[in-house]
Amino acid sequence: MISRILRRVDTTVLALGFAGLVLVPFAWAQGSPPVRVRGTIERTEGEALQVKTRGGADATLRLADGVTITGLIKASWADIKPGSYVGTAAIEQASGNAKSLEVQVFPESMRGAGEGSHEYYLGPKSSMTNGTIGQVTEAPDGRQLIIKYQGTEKTVLVPPDAPIVTYVSATREDLAPGAKVTIMASKQADGTLQAMRILVGKDGLEPPM
Repeated sequence: MISRILRRVDTTVLALGFAGLVLVPFAWAQGSPPVRVRGTIERTEGEALQVKTRGGADATLRLADGVTITGLIKASWADIKPGSYVGTAAIEQASGNAKSLEVQVFPESMRGAGEGSHEYYLGPKSSMTNGTIGQVTEAPDGRQLIIKYQGTEKTVLVPPDAPIVTYVSATREDLAPGAKVTIMASKQADGTLQAMRILVGKDGLEPPM
């Protein structure tokens, strides 16, 4: 099913969305660091979005002229298999392995993008790892993935309740009231926020990252 969906994805949109929002979360143009806004769209007013953040605050963001909008849909364990190119945000455990918070299944057109394991914004023990699955095994508390990248590998435990998602194209029409979003924004000189890249969940999905 996922392969059929991904064949319809605009790969240019995906490349921009992945590179800026998911794969390289700390890379940004010179100037102020990006602001990450996660929440639910309450209303749209022309080129502006009114968002209720997960913390309960209200945020107003103006859409940049070249804003990149990428859709997010549910995937399943059937899409996670040896040879799949994936990304996962995880927290390092005392055992030396990492516990996954979510798994992103990338389209074949993005294989190799952002490959590696990097510190993530969730803290010093968090990481974002992108690579090719070498092995999937059952574990008492989930499934264990061996992810290979840049000549090395990392073992990640994925609990049964971890969200599994993949990407599809999206447009401004998907930025409707009730849609759940993760937005990378730029703070302007006057203090306003300009939305540069947006992940929008489809069919009520809340972006896990």
